[in-house]
Amino acid sequence: MNKRHIGRGGPEVSAIGLGCMGMSEFYGTADESESIAVLHRALDLGVNFLDTADMYGSGHNEELVGRAISGRRDEVFLATKFGIVRGETLADRRIDGSPEYVRRAADASLRRLGTDHIDLYYLHRRDTGVPIEETVGAMAELVEAGKVGRLGLSEVNAETLRRAHATHPISALQNEYSLFTRDPEAILPVTRELGVTLVAYSPISRGLLGGTLEPAEKLSDDDFRKHHPRFTGEAGAANEALVARIRDIAAEVGCTPAQLSLAWLLSRGEDVVPIPGTKRLRYLEENAAAADITLTPAQLDALEAAVPAGAVRGERYADMSSIGK
Repeated sequence: MNKRHIGRGGPEVSAIGLGCMGMSEFYGTADESESIAVLHRALDLGVNFLDTADMYGSGHNEELVGRAISGRRDEVFLATKFGIVRGETLADRRIDGSPEYVRRAADASLRRLGTDHIDLYYLHRRDTGVPIEETVGAMAELVEAGKVGRLGLSEVNAETLRRAHATHPISALQNEYSLFTRDPEAILPVTRELGVTLVAYSPISRGLLGGTLEPAEKLSDDDFRKHHPRFTGEAGAANEALVARIRDIAAEVGCTPAQLSLAWLLSRGEDVVPIPGTKRLRYLEENAAAADITLTPAQLDALEAAVPAGAVRGERYADMSSIGK
């Protein structure tokens, strides 16, 4: 597995990581034994960059990951996130970036993960009611205490990133980034100036770029994509036409559409690390193999022509797209 750095001169991680959210919720029913098998296989393949969050499954995902890596902690670069506080339902949520909550959340995550340190600790969404300097200042105390190795942010703008970085070095910015979501390209000059790695979540656009997903109406009721703006209605039909173009280029390259999408992201720069999520062994292995694909300039040009920035239809979230920005 090829390696990339988290932060300028920071620790090495696999060039492609593994997002673990779907092992607990949002993407239909998951099987815990299969999820643990996926996590073990990831480590066997050299995929050591595991991404979770305290809000995924209301703590369940961290517990699952913790069980899976027990006995193999030294093989893992472990990232988790805090800041989205859930109530009894998914719709009942708030953002908390207060210093008091930073400390409580970190200790709770450490317990669930069964570890004494978190390699990369993200603020999941910015709390606009708390100065970013206060939140990051409390996160920096966790670094000083040895509970956290590196700090990260998610879904913040350039000004917030600069202010946070001035308080304590930020190693990673996690934003949605894919052929279908090009917004982070506007902030890449700033991340590169500061030496911040861009961690790309939903790099296959929640499976849409995989080219094999069933129509939205056939998805299970507990799969949030069933009502997602990019999967349904006129937008869904328009996006499927774009995916068809990607399928054609993937066939010419000799890979799957998902692998093509990941290879495209890897071509954006050595400071971009995609973390595709999956709960299936076959998709894990397919995604990991994408690290060995190098696209030619002609192939990159063909992709750009087939899916230019802004071509996708529909918002990337049905809601929550602007929380914490």
